[in-house]
Amino acid sequence: MKSTKIKPEIQSALQLTLEEYPIVRNIVRAIHDAGGVALLVGGAVRDLLLGRPVKDLDIEVHNVSIDQLENILEQFDQVVLVGKSFGVLRMRGLDVDWSLPRVDTAGRKPEVTINPKMGYEQAFKRRDLTINAMGIDLTTLELIDPFGGQDDLQKGVLRPPSEKLFLEDPLRFYRVMQFIGRLEMYPDESFNKICKEMDLSHVSVERIETEVEKLFLKSKRPSLGIRWIKDIGRLQELFPELAALIGVPQEPKWHPEGDVFEHTMQALDAAAAIECANDADKLTLMHAALCHDLGKVTTTYKKDGVIKSEQHAKEGLAPTQQLLTRITKNKGRKDMVCKLVLYHMAPVQFVDGGAKLSAYKRLANKLAPQTNLKMLADLALADKRGRNPNGHEPLDSAIPEIDQFRKQSQKAHVELKKEEPVLQGRHIMDVVEPGPKMGELLKQAYEIQIEEGITDKEELKRRILKKD
Repeated sequence: MKSTKIKPEIQSALQLTLEEYPIVRNIVRAIHDAGGVALLVGGAVRDLLLGRPVKDLDIEVHNVSIDQLENILEQFDQVVLVGKSFGVLRMRGLDVDWSLPRVDTAGRKPEVTINPKMGYEQAFKRRDLTINAMGIDLTTLELIDPFGGQDDLQKGVLRPPSEKLFLEDPLRFYRVMQFIGRLEMYPDESFNKICKEMDLSHVSVERIETEVEKLFLKSKRPSLGIRWIKDIGRLQELFPELAALIGVPQEPKWHPEGDVFEHTMQALDAAAAIECANDADKLTLMHAALCHDLGKVTTTYKKDGVIKSEQHAKEGLAPTQQLLTRITKNKGRKDMVCKLVLYHMAPVQFVDGGAKLSAYKRLANKLAPQTNLKMLADLALADKRGRNPNGHEPLDSAIPEIDQFRKQSQKAHVELKKEEPVLQGRHIMDVVEPGPKMGELLKQAYEIQIEEGITDKEELKRRILKKD
């Protein structure tokens, strides 16, 4: 098979990557000395060729048995055998997969046949896309590319090494979706036809969730993956709540970008550009951006020449639950997203209405414990930026109303969590027994605390008991 030496700049990037895994060089040398070949494969090769940072190392080892590989790895550290039956080994404290070439049968529980002598073309044929079906020999630094993956990378084209094997795993449809968003590459015409017609009815929510999370966490423009599903005619089938947004009008004064679907896609991309504290927060924000205007489908009407969508936040809760059920099993995230959808208009309304700090405290209490005002401000920012009338990419300008909302949230000391009640049940147990009456009194005390800024326990106690 024809192979070529990788370019000097790729070699340099590879060496820098391997410096983060110093033990890998020694293991590769030991594999070579045992007559084996160690190939860097999959996404790491793709990302090196694209000039992107490499996040994960997958090394496929040819010409040695699984037991030989285990013995080699054991010379360097303890081997984790969890994936041995699938031809995969890991080492304690080293985030690298060491695998042998294998053949999988179709289905959720495939039968695996390990074959150390398998040729490179057959080994790479089982991968999802040509851009992921390449390898770099870590000894000779040669690129092994049996299906033209490097050329496809340069052309921005997605193709499968084998149409037959691609169809055997319908999850790969959703992998195409997330690679479109991540790489801004697209299937060619024949591959689009395959994706349009393949049976997706048996893909579990858990597996879809994994690909959606990659789309949301690793894409600059995640909307591209969803727009592709629309373009090949499968949006109504897979995500009917999003399909329903197509053609739903919006008042041009506030939404010059077009219909609700266009706005939602722009808002999703705007959310992708917002920095979050962690992946969990980013996923919550992305799901909320996707769902925030689903309620407009049933609430939009025209009165006196003006398009309105009154109560769309509240009406959006049911379709939000329906859509989230298709793409996540995370109940906590669903609860957070619903809270954000319900109150997503509050930041602009608060600023425009000159809300007092007490209103911010009340809103923080309503959002707790699921989420907070910072997350709500992030969603409102994405909402505001998703209104570009001159293209499909969101705006990137500052939004003064959102900046003001953040400042007021911080001034009220409730940006990240609600103000805790000063008066607790234990403080009034001497005069009120635990029960509904105590709960009502504590609620009154908290309202006084929020509205009047009183934080003295004795004063709050005096006020509610006197009031009683």
